Amino acid sequence: MKDLFSIEGKVAVVTGGSRGIGAMIARGFVENGVKTYITARKEQELRATEQELCELGQCIAIPADLSTLEGVSAFAAAVREKESRVDILVNNAGATWGAEIDEFPESGWDKTMDINVKSLFFLTQQLLPALREAGSTDDPARVINIGSINGITHPHMNNYAYSASKAAVHQLTRHLGADLAPEGINVNGIAPGFFPSKMTAHFLPHEAELAATFPCRRLGSAEDAAGTAIYLCSRASAFVTGQMIVLDGGSVANAG
Repeated sequence: MKDLFSIEGKVAVVTGGSRGIGAMIARGFVENGVKTYITARKEQELRATEQELCELGQCIAIPADLSTLEGVSAFAAAVREKESRVDILVNNAGATWGAEIDEFPESGWDKTMDINVKSLFFLTQQLLPALREAGSTDDPARVINIGSINGITHPHMNNYAYSASKAAVHQLTRHLGADLAPEGINVNGIAPGFFPSKMTAHFLPHEAELAATFPCRRLGSAEDAAGTAIYLCSRASAFVTGQMIVLDGGSVANAG
């Protein structure tokens, strides 16, 4: 049982892999011997992350805009051209939008839903042949969907589309987890709490004050994100599917 958490030799795809939680997970994969493909819309930022991770192992960047079905299809085709089998897919690409309820625009709603929910479903769909090729009953292929605690508890922010989209991600994870397990593909999710990222940068000047409100008394770290993803992709979690792991330092438990 000593290799229960090994993921060495696998092939992974991480969307939104240039920064934030996506980059944290990608780094954890690369450092643990996984050939890792990362994608993001901003090529300069993506290439910088690729260069950084290539010093630690195998990382390949494929720029893509996953906000449209055409972009999803183009990216999936690019991955399939390079790899006949994909062991791990991390659906992390995401967007948010904030506005008062009386002013919330359709454009912000559609952008958030398209990236957070629609692209996740259709990328998973289009990579199913490669995931099926990699998975087996004893060692399933893995899909990890990145949700949010905002999809579980009241966010106390005006990010209406974001919280609704993440609740949809959680339910879709349960649905796909049950449907795809017989095919050798386990689908699980991670619902992060507060992790430092560009999306949460406006809170960081108040980091100490914010951390003091969490039972664990700190923010999430790269090791927390990568460690949870590694568990969900290793033999240790082969009997786990359709589940959301809340990774929040106790915030949701403390909210009730």
